[in-house]
Amino acid sequence: MDLKEYRAEIDKLDKELVSVFSKRMDVAAGIAGYKKEHALPVYDGAREREKLLAVREMAPEALRDYTVSLYSLLFDLSRSYQSRLLGGETALTRQIEDAIAHTDKLFPDTAMVACQGVEGAYSQLACDKLFKLPSVFFFSTFGAVFSAIESGLCRYGVIPVENSTAGSVNAVYDLMMKHDFRIVRSIRLKVDHNLLVKPGTKMEDIKEIYSHAQALSQCGGFLQKFPKAKIIPCENTAIAAKRVAESETGGKAAISSSLCRKIYHLDCLAESIQDQGNNTTRFICISKKPEIYPGADRTSLMMVLPHEAGSLYKVLSRFYALGINLIKLESRPMPERNFEFMFYFDLDTSVYSPSFIQLMGELDELCESFTYLGSYSEVV
Repeated sequence: MDLKEYRAEIDKLDKELVSVFSKRMDVAAGIAGYKKEHALPVYDGAREREKLLAVREMAPEALRDYTVSLYSLLFDLSRSYQSRLLGGETALTRQIEDAIAHTDKLFPDTAMVACQGVEGAYSQLACDKLFKLPSVFFFSTFGAVFSAIESGLCRYGVIPVENSTAGSVNAVYDLMMKHDFRIVRSIRLKVDHNLLVKPGTKMEDIKEIYSHAQALSQCGGFLQKFPKAKIIPCENTAIAAKRVAESETGGKAAISSSLCRKIYHLDCLAESIQDQGNNTTRFICISKKPEIYPGADRTSLMMVLPHEAGSLYKVLSRFYALGINLIKLESRPMPERNFEFMFYFDLDTSVYSPSFIQLMGELDELCESFTYLGSYSEVV
């Protein structure tokens, strides 16, 4: 046979496969009706395991693993189709629909907002872009910002989650696993780092350079100009600037924002010293209760998946089956469980999409546990 003949044979088989697949899904629809009538769950783990073993034995030995993968996907598609036909509500879908109905149509101009650091922090700059007249309360740690939201001390908090150069802020992702909150908006802020010193200090005088660890990482190339200087990480870029301004001895510099130059009356010896010109940090705005504003087209989730082969694949295949685009996937180790991970997902999907509502109703069967972090839009 030549290639043309092989392809003709494939086309013939595909036509048969599509016909059989359609018939199989029709039977699945009948099963969905039976399960609804008898109040049975869509997912039957014992039946699926039994079926996988059976089809594996039917297949030629060389194709057994491929057959198991194919049928695992078929089962996922069948469950998704049954869930769509049943259209059952869950506590989460009701919560989301209630948030959509009761959230104000416009994002507020002013609010009490928690930020980490001191005046001049990049979180404050992000906050000023999100709100017209925010009342900013500064806290020493990211954990304190989360606690301020949980306790109701502040309505919102603004915290960084990732940088285009240095990657994710791992401390924030670890705190996400511990605190109860919802993301209501996000923003991408272009970050320009500057070398700030007390008036009169020259480049050759610098013996110590202070900044946040992420900022130091973002300016690694520039810092090579100071091989003898001591590099000192601190809690925040604005705290670094304040520490330099308040120091009684010379030879200190801070990597910080241009706003800190004005606030702390410092001189700028070098501007835009980050390694990458397009240095952008993404911040999230969090609240205690779900707030879903019009236009929300991004959703964030955290999932704990079974510690077994294919568990992540099953989640990703469900996104694919529903036509939902995954724009971020992050894993973090779970401290209390050795070699097991929490997975963080950002999904590109409108909160009004039927596929989104269907997915939210199916999450329980996809993982051991999950946390819905919110649906929101992003300011660029």
